[in-house]
Amino acid sequence: MSKETAVYTHGHHESVLRSHTWRTAANSAAYLLGELKPHMKILDIGCGPGTITADLAELVPQGHVTGVDIAAGIVGQAQALAAERGLDNTDFAVADIHALDYPDDTFCVVHAHQVLQHVGDPVQALREMRRVTKPGGIIAVRDSDYGAFTWFPGSPVLDAWLELYRMVARANGGEPDAGRRLLSWARAAGLEDIRATAATWVFATPDERAWWGGLWADRTTASVYAQLAVDGGHTTTGRLDEIAAAWRTWAADDDAWFMVPHGEILCRV
Repeated sequence: MSKETAVYTHGHHESVLRSHTWRTAANSAAYLLGELKPHMKILDIGCGPGTITADLAELVPQGHVTGVDIAAGIVGQAQALAAERGLDNTDFAVADIHALDYPDDTFCVVHAHQVLQHVGDPVQALREMRRVTKPGGIIAVRDSDYGAFTWFPGSPVLDAWLELYRMVARANGGEPDAGRRLLSWARAAGLEDIRATAATWVFATPDERAWWGGLWADRTTASVYAQLAVDGGHTTTGRLDEIAAAWRTWAADDDAWFMVPHGEILCRV
């Protein structure tokens, strides 16, 4: 596997998109929103189904948002969402974050949510983000940190799930504990004016637990991740079934609580 090559661990199974389409600018990019101005030109890298992209477009009505993703099929879904929401200040394209097809100094803001954990060379990705950002512009990156995930009540099977996920993600060329590394990656990419923050998602109500536990149970048995875990020799389908059952058991517990921490960096160019 070359330095810049990585396999997207999750794929785009319905259980994955169930999570991705829940994401909004408010719940996934709050650290950036105070910096936006109506005229800005934004690049949203790893746009997925486009929910954050569309929200950003509504926040820059005199500006423009370009959403890019490496998966052509998901770009089509993002285009359809923007059209459904009547947004005429967006466009979408297939792109590789390591080699963006845009001139230097093109965008006021370059944003990536839950992307660097899945790429082969995050430092090169940040160099590319810097290259296409205008002087005085902003690079905004947010990634979860699996090693810091916390839940209650404890479960040895979910402990095993976390160990397995991190193993599979790293075998695919990614870094699941990306959140804690964003500052160091940005410094290695030559960025200097960096504000590092953190934020969390918490799932604790009955509906939240059912949604989060259910999508991970389904992802564990039916997504690309499940196939990669088995084909890579990391686990068995029987063990994945046990993990899925543990997710559903956790979700049914009235005391259950789950926290997903994220590292964030806001870099001024």
